[in-house]
Amino acid sequence: MGLTQQQQAYYMGEALKEAQKAAALGEVPIGAVVVVDQQIVGRGFNLRERFEDPSQHAEFQAILAASRMFKTWRLPNAQVFVTIEPCIMCAGLMQQARIQAVYYGAEDYKAGGVHSMYQILEDERLNHQVEVHSGVRSDEAQALMKNFFQAIRKRQKAKKRARKMQAQGDN
Repeated sequence: MGLTQQQQAYYMGEALKEAQKAAALGEVPIGAVVVVDQQIVGRGFNLRERFEDPSQHAEFQAILAASRMFKTWRLPNAQVFVTIEPCIMCAGLMQQARIQAVYYGAEDYKAGGVHSMYQILEDERLNHQVEVHSGVRSDEAQALMKNFFQAIRKRQKAKKRARKMQAQGDN
């Protein structure tokens, strides 16, 4: 039985809260939660910069927490909610963990492994397929990413301006 739109919106809201935690740390604002039997059993947000570890994606954090809770790598009754379309690494993890379904917010046209560039989770050549649901609260997820990268560009411009002014003052 699928989740209602209201339930989907709620769980994506929880993933958006996780994404905001990442943004507060200067990480790319992507968040995820794992749901089993309508309970959140895993949470995560990007921590790649903090740990200097390319595997520290939101989905990895959340799925690892759920696996540890249930003491198994198999999560066949789990749904993952993630703010941005999973990359190929995270899609592979979902496939390997036997996740039931993934719900994501905004598309990732540069690195999407679920729909935009690749369709790993629905590839029938693999031994397990994952249901894919896209567009859940996508405007909010997209806005969070857009605002984050705009702020970075603004800071970079300000630094460049400051360096230029300092160089002019040194002359």
